[in-house]
Amino acid sequence: MVGVAQVAFVVGSAVSFGGIAAFLSRGEINFMPIVEIHADQYRVPLETVLTDSTHGEMSDFGLIVVHLVDESGRVGLGYTYTPNAIGASAVWKIIESDLAPLLQHVDPDAIDAIWEKMWWHLHFVGRGGMASFAMAAVDIALWDLRGHRESLALWRLLGGRDPEVPAYAGGIDLYLPTESLLSQAKDFLGQGFRAIKMKVGRQQILEDVKRVQAMRNLLGPNFPLMADANMGWSIDQAIKAVDALSQFDLYWLEEPLIPEDLEGHERLGRESSIPIATGENLHSVHEFEHLINYGHVDFPEPDAATLGGITPWMRVAELAQSKGLPVTSHGIHDVHVHLLAGISNASYLEVHGFGLERFIEQRIELKDGKAIAPDTPGHGVKLDLVKLKGYREATYSSTN
Repeated sequence: MVGVAQVAFVVGSAVSFGGIAAFLSRGEINFMPIVEIHADQYRVPLETVLTDSTHGEMSDFGLIVVHLVDESGRVGLGYTYTPNAIGASAVWKIIESDLAPLLQHVDPDAIDAIWEKMWWHLHFVGRGGMASFAMAAVDIALWDLRGHRESLALWRLLGGRDPEVPAYAGGIDLYLPTESLLSQAKDFLGQGFRAIKMKVGRQQILEDVKRVQAMRNLLGPNFPLMADANMGWSIDQAIKAVDALSQFDLYWLEEPLIPEDLEGHERLGRESSIPIATGENLHSVHEFEHLINYGHVDFPEPDAATLGGITPWMRVAELAQSKGLPVTSHGIHDVHVHLLAGISNASYLEVHGFGLERFIEQRIELKDGKAIAPDTPGHGVKLDLVKLKGYREATYSSTN
């Protein structure tokens, strides 16, 4: 018999995604508590310097990795990241000091209960922010561990039926010369992408217009082209930008405003002819509720690595579905491909510039413009820890 807490988890997190029947049919899982917790912090150099209107130049990123080991020896892997490694040591410290003690000898299948326990343990100093980053690494590891314990790929565990998800190449290229921008786009096309995102938000909107026009001329009509402003505009600037860019048939305009500007988003929703995507800088389900209910968004964009993990990501997806909205993603595409494959209201997967391809045994598969979620247990991400070792800045291990 499946316990009440386990059923409550399914109902609370994946009620409309086909998970209940599959979960109940598998029966009760033997209690195998977590016996080892490992957390490592890395500073990983990027192969090329990336640029956008908010972060400026990005030459590296912080990577925080969590491994959870149960009594049978099965391992769950979770991770999160920070641009230019800003705050990475603080995120790692939250895991080491505040979350690891909560995980000792707990039942790793009670994911929803563990997530709530972490949330309320950190709520006074968290309720989002770096606390959500730390929770994300743990939560993703718990879901990966569940996949291994049940011998199911994550997308199947979430109730998915099709592993293929449309994907776009997420360029981080605001200050690339136009010639380099177009060369990058040609490379994306050669890799098999059938949708591309570019950055906007230069000092003069005319510069953005010329770059978007060049991209549209290269890609031709009807090719999905997205543009991302990274919160670089005020509402008045955003409306002017929409007027100037509307001629190029953008699939969406991403993060034109800071996410807290609900009134601005509501106004933009009324006045913009371009669909709006946003949400990567929201770090709680409550923030998404406010944006969807009182602001405006056409493509909610939760990031499991910054929102608190897979558990809240699925709650945002369910909220979006209730409003008839498709969901896209940001970052950690090797995990998000499973989440989008696991829901019925999926839009595009972003294949992000902060990819870990150099350190992952099996890269994400792309075919005819679609990413394919692997059918191995869990999320399938296996990091080459030997290659990463030279970039490690902090480590923690606890054996119960």
